[in-house]
Amino acid sequence: MADSGDRRRFIYNLHEQSKPVGAVRWLPSVSPFLRLAAMSVLSPPAIEIHSFSSQNPNPNLNLVSSYPLPSPATSLTSFKSHNSTLVAASTSTGSLHIFSVNPYEGKIESQIISISDKDSFHCGPIQSIDVETSSTGECATAGEDGRVNLVLVGEDKVENFRVCESDGLVAYTAVKWGSPVEFVTGGVGPGLQWWDKRRPGGPVAQFKGVWGRGTVTGMIHSIDIHPSRKHTCVVGGSSGAVYAWDLRWQQQAITLAGTGLEAKSQPFSESEVWEVKYDAFTPQASSTKVLPVMMCSEDGFLAVLQQDERPVQLLEEPCAINSFDIDPQNPSDVIVALEWESVGILSRGRGETEMA
Repeated sequence: MADSGDRRRFIYNLHEQSKPVGAVRWLPSVSPFLRLAAMSVLSPPAIEIHSFSSQNPNPNLNLVSSYPLPSPATSLTSFKSHNSTLVAASTSTGSLHIFSVNPYEGKIESQIISISDKDSFHCGPIQSIDVETSSTGECATAGEDGRVNLVLVGEDKVENFRVCESDGLVAYTAVKWGSPVEFVTGGVGPGLQWWDKRRPGGPVAQFKGVWGRGTVTGMIHSIDIHPSRKHTCVVGGSSGAVYAWDLRWQQQAITLAGTGLEAKSQPFSESEVWEVKYDAFTPQASSTKVLPVMMCSEDGFLAVLQQDERPVQLLEEPCAINSFDIDPQNPSDVIVALEWESVGILSRGRGETEMA
C-alpha cells in the first residue's frame, strides 16, 4: 500500500454531477483566471464544457455548453490546432467526432468532423483515440473490431486511411503517438505493437511481457509516451498492472505496479488500471529510471508511481476513478472523474491537505 505519511500537500474539491461522467480533459487555457474542462457524459451521451475560476480556492464547476453524441463516448482528448481549441471523442457505436471550442468562453462552436461509416471506418466500439499535435494533426483510432485507422483533416476534406484490419481476431484498446510518423497500440495481453507510417503492412516491432507471472491474460487500457523520452512507453491494464517498456531493450518490461516480472513487486491495486500519464509535477527520483507516472483504478485509487519506490497515494475513493487528466500548463492540477457521478479537482502544493 501507499505510504500515507508521504502524501504531498493538496487541496481537493469534489463536485457532484447530475449525470455519470466517463472521461475528463483539461482544455488549453488562454486566461490565468478562467479554466476550462471537457467531460464525456454517458447518459444521455454528450460532450460538455465546464468552467471555473482559478482565483477561487473552492471553485464551482459551471456548465458552459454541451453537444449530443449518438452513443456514449469511449475515449476523449483535447488539443490545439492552428490556434484553435479542439475536442475529439469516439463512441461505442464506432463514430469519431471533433468539435471546435471557443477558448475564451468555452462554447462549442461547431462539429468539424463526424465519421461513422461501418465499412470504411469502424464497425464496433472505438476504444481509444490519440491526435498527433506536433506536426501532422492526424487522429489515430483503435477499435474492438481489430481495426486501426488514421484520420487526417485537411482544409477542405477529411481523409481516412486503414492501417490494420484483423477481421476481429485482435481487439485494440489503446493507442498513442510516439512521433509524427510512429504510434503504439495495445489490446488483449501485455504486448504492444509499434507502427511506422513509412513502413506499411503491419507493426514494425512488438514488445512482449508476462502478465501476472503468466497466470492470467490481461488487457491494456492506457498508454503514455513522454515527449522528451519517446523511447519509453508506460502502460496500465488489468490486475493493477503498470509497466514500462524501453524501446532500446524491447523484451525487458519494467514493472511499476502489479504482479509482474519481478518477484519483489507488490500489488498496489488489484483491479483495472484505467489510465496512466507521466507526471511532470513529481520530482524525478533518478535520471536513470522511469519518469514518475500517475494512475487511476477501478478500486478508487489515484497514485503516483516511481520505479523501485513506494507508491504515493493521492486519493482513495469508495468508487472507481474512471479517468483523470494532468493540466499540461499547470501540472500541479489534476481533474478526476468518479463513477458515482462526481468530478474532483486536486491542486497539489497549495497548502495542507484539505477535503472540500
